[in-house]
Amino acid sequence: MIAGFATPEGTKKFSSRPGAISQNYKTIQNLTMSNVGIGTYLGNPDSQTDALVEEAVKKSILSGINVIDTAINYRAQKAERSVGTAIASLISQGKIERNQIFVSTKNGYVTNDADIKEEFWAYIQREYASPGVIQANDISSGYHCMTIPYLQDQLNRSLKNLGLDCIDLMYLHNAVEGQPDISRAQFLQNLEAAFAFYEKMRAEGKIRYYGMATWECYRVPSDNPQYLSLYDTVELAKKVGGENHGFRFIQLPYNLYYDQALMLKSQKITGVDVSTLSAAASLGIGVFTSVPLMQGRLLAPGTIPEFGNIVQPSLRCLQFIRSTPGVLAPLVGQKTQSHVDQNLQIMKIPPLSEPEFSDLVKKFTG
Repeated sequence: MIAGFATPEGTKKFSSRPGAISQNYKTIQNLTMSNVGIGTYLGNPDSQTDALVEEAVKKSILSGINVIDTAINYRAQKAERSVGTAIASLISQGKIERNQIFVSTKNGYVTNDADIKEEFWAYIQREYASPGVIQANDISSGYHCMTIPYLQDQLNRSLKNLGLDCIDLMYLHNAVEGQPDISRAQFLQNLEAAFAFYEKMRAEGKIRYYGMATWECYRVPSDNPQYLSLYDTVELAKKVGGENHGFRFIQLPYNLYYDQALMLKSQKITGVDVSTLSAAASLGIGVFTSVPLMQGRLLAPGTIPEFGNIVQPSLRCLQFIRSTPGVLAPLVGQKTQSHVDQNLQIMKIPPLSEPEFSDLVKKFTG
């Protein structure tokens, strides 16, 4: 198990490596993070994909990316293991230090283990139900569970999978979206309990921060059943953790198609309707974004307007997202060597300035 966690000194040192462009790093919670991160969502749960992910993570880190995102359910625990193997390899070779990289994972989904050849529900019964980790009616919609015994179990497995003593950021994964069959009052009660658990894990040194990785709740109108107020979420964290609470990050979809985080004023701050990105900035919440390429659907010819003399559509997608005020970093899933090499070209150019981004939005919106 590798000791340590991301530190201000370590991440600053990482951002100052030879050839690094200073504008490609942002500082939050005194940590210096690359404005692009690597995601590990897609892929088959097999050894061939393991090797691709391990190599992609290593190459991304060595190219200046120090934000690594995964989840216990990605590739049925194999994504976490691939990330852990890659990090251990780089550290053992003396190419990075643990305090230079920011590692996030997620729990909440019910997952099996791809390295154990067993039918999904048989595994769930043996691993979780029989030992009492999951009780009757704990699983919502057939795939989500956010009870404390389950979150505890999953955190311990994530630490083991990653080979780390401490995880920099633990997300509660699609909590609103995964719990549609309970009342809002019950959900908020469950969310408070989850936050209290995460605060306990912070005190024990197993995680540094926690957050919510979401799909709908922070980018839908306020009258949508899945809507969640970011202000209220932060107040809930303050209730259980005080002013120094650990709820400091969220993750949501954002790209040129899913633009609600920027364009929809669905959140309220001091009585004023603002976008989620504006609300997050006001509340001191860092925002990581998912699906920057819409799993490749935004790369079709003519889909992304040309700008900034950037030829590759994937780089235009990343440039738009990482240049958006309030976004820390898009998390781009990349495995094959050609895609990794292409996407990493973004670290060789600076992001747009705020005036340049504003002009680009005006151009796109007419």
